Amino acid sequence: MKKNLNRYDRQTKLLEVGIIGQEKLQKAKVLIVGIGGLGCPASQYLAAAGVGTIGLMDQDKVDISNLHRQILFSENHLGKPKVLAAKERLLAMNSNVKIKIYEAMLTANNSMELFADYDLIIDGTDNFQSKYLIDDTALKTNKPWIYASTYRHQGQLSVFNYQNGPTYRCLFPKTPSNNVSCEEMGVLGVLPGILGTWQAAEALKIILGLKTVISGRLKIMDLLTLKEQEIRFERNEEKVREILNRPLQVQETHCEIKSGRFYLDVREPHEMPHATTLAILRIPLNQLAMQHANIPKNQEVYVFCQSGLRSKTAIQLLETEFGFNNLINVDGGIQTLKI
Repeated sequence: MKKNLNRYDRQTKLLEVGIIGQEKLQKAKVLIVGIGGLGCPASQYLAAAGVGTIGLMDQDKVDISNLHRQILFSENHLGKPKVLAAKERLLAMNSNVKIKIYEAMLTANNSMELFADYDLIIDGTDNFQSKYLIDDTALKTNKPWIYASTYRHQGQLSVFNYQNGPTYRCLFPKTPSNNVSCEEMGVLGVLPGILGTWQAAEALKIILGLKTVISGRLKIMDLLTLKEQEIRFERNEEKVREILNRPLQVQETHCEIKSGRFYLDVREPHEMPHATTLAILRIPLNQLAMQHANIPKNQEVYVFCQSGLRSKTAIQLLETEFGFNNLINVDGGIQTLKI
């Protein structure tokens, strides 16, 4: 450690780090699932900070379309497995860290054994199925994980399953039926760069034992306006028990859509009472732009909130911006709703 103090001099001067904190970083093991727009910057900052063991998991090869946002790679890496290219670059940055690579996809068959070897997980994936698998596995192995996602110019960040805190399923109980990746919708490269850097920061805070970890809070940022929002949410013990008592599953539908009415709840997760009808999609008003693709257009959708005002705003947004013509407002809100 002593011979590396000059390398980490600027961060060890911080009271939150110091020599003891640097030793914690050196002993830490972090797994990054997905070495793309999020995983690249996260891995770079963790390696630079001296995190002792970094696991890299990705089955893809470097493509030219990756280079505008995955700046760990260069044109010389085209066609090369991402994990190999990333290992090469990270060791060139800091030869003192240990890089373990997994050229594979995360599955229900390999996730439990893999997670058991690490202290925490960073989510660099771009699909809901992988995020739910990470969440369920992290819960079963008692590992915290750091979530991020992007949609056009908007991004989200949170930490799940940290010190018995809320999980991803506590915030998003069911898997959306549709998934839109940056390949389909587009993204400015700087957005995942910012979020991946934030993920690295949260990882460092967890390792150092700082009290400012963003657990129980969802941070939402808009790259174009630089406006930020924060949603607070709590652990759902019933959902946690359900996941702990069932085998790992990779795919499931968001909700059971039966014939008849389908509902869209645009309230915040903490608002009561909770509606329990199966055919309910829960998307807070400020997330509609990011998740509108999950709302069906082939049947009537009854939109509600607490009073009926936000649901009107939601309908106006969905109709004018995304072409919906099947939405019905529930005047008076959930109190007038019989479901």
